[in-house]
Amino acid sequence: MLSFQNFDERGMKGNNLSVLLLVTGIMVMLAVNLFIGSVNIPAGEVCDILIGKEDVKSSWRFIVMESRLPQAITAILCGAALSLSGLLLQTVFRNSLADPSVFGISSGAGLGVAVVTLLFGGSIVTSSFSLSGFMAVSLAAFLGAALVTFIILFVSSKVRNSILLVIIGIMIGYIASSAITMLNFFATEEGVKSYVVWGMGNFSSVSSGYMPIFSIIIILSVISSALLIKPLNVFMLGDEYAENLGINTMRLRNVVLLITGVLVAVSTAFCGPIAFIGLSVPHISRILMRTDDYRRILPATVLTGSLMALVCNFVCNLPGNRGVIPLNAITPLMGAPVVIYVITRRNKLNLNQNIY
Repeated sequence: MLSFQNFDERGMKGNNLSVLLLVTGIMVMLAVNLFIGSVNIPAGEVCDILIGKEDVKSSWRFIVMESRLPQAITAILCGAALSLSGLLLQTVFRNSLADPSVFGISSGAGLGVAVVTLLFGGSIVTSSFSLSGFMAVSLAAFLGAALVTFIILFVSSKVRNSILLVIIGIMIGYIASSAITMLNFFATEEGVKSYVVWGMGNFSSVSSGYMPIFSIIIILSVISSALLIKPLNVFMLGDEYAENLGINTMRLRNVVLLITGVLVAVSTAFCGPIAFIGLSVPHISRILMRTDDYRRILPATVLTGSLMALVCNFVCNLPGNRGVIPLNAITPLMGAPVVIYVITRRNKLNLNQNIY
């Protein structure tokens, strides 16, 4: 007769294999994104560029180092950030359909961009500084998402009920959407076009110059989330149980909201509002790992999000010279079937294993 220890060992081996497959998939898709694109560059030349050889066409070097590589790194980081934010929100609010858009964070970023592109013509001008173009849009998106995050944080200090907090987040999203609609109505044709293009989402906006700050913020946020693994595992057992073990559930929820706000604000500011990654990836990770233990789920979610983003980025660039497919046209095709599968087979998916 098999003991529980044998079952646990089998589960650990299966989880380790899943993680290994995810890492391998990321490496493969990273290579695919670097070697395949609209411009046909020989594989040997790409390798020479990556190792720093000088005797390579300058145009090819620019394409690989200033376009393909930053785009692939951005996809890895942004996919990890959005999927992790979805996992955290689904956990602390115990809602399997929670993601940044539900709490109005993405809508806040959209409103910030709408104010800049539709109301001010794409520029932020004050007495002390002036910003235009990409930097103005990025700053506006970050400030919009951050503002909504702080509003949710303030409300969460007054409202302890998670369901009510979700409803308030949805209402904030509706208010932001209403304001965006009004701005669209009175905006110029060029402003509306700029806003629509931003709303399609892409991984090509982060140049090598902006990559350090983009990477540092996301990596630090991921590390901060990893420090919450033990409290989150306890939190999954119920509020009363967690409180009895010394976990301040209100503080935990606020910290999660803050981390999520930073992740979504930075991702949306640079890449636009990207749908379904934050919603679907946590479910894929649970299916792969067959557990709710955050020691296994959190790294699996980060890796799965990165892999999914790389796949989406590759698919977006498939048309080649005919253009780039909008990112938000691809992510629902990959994410929506997962959500439908989880909803229809929720009772048959034994994901709520004991975490201890």
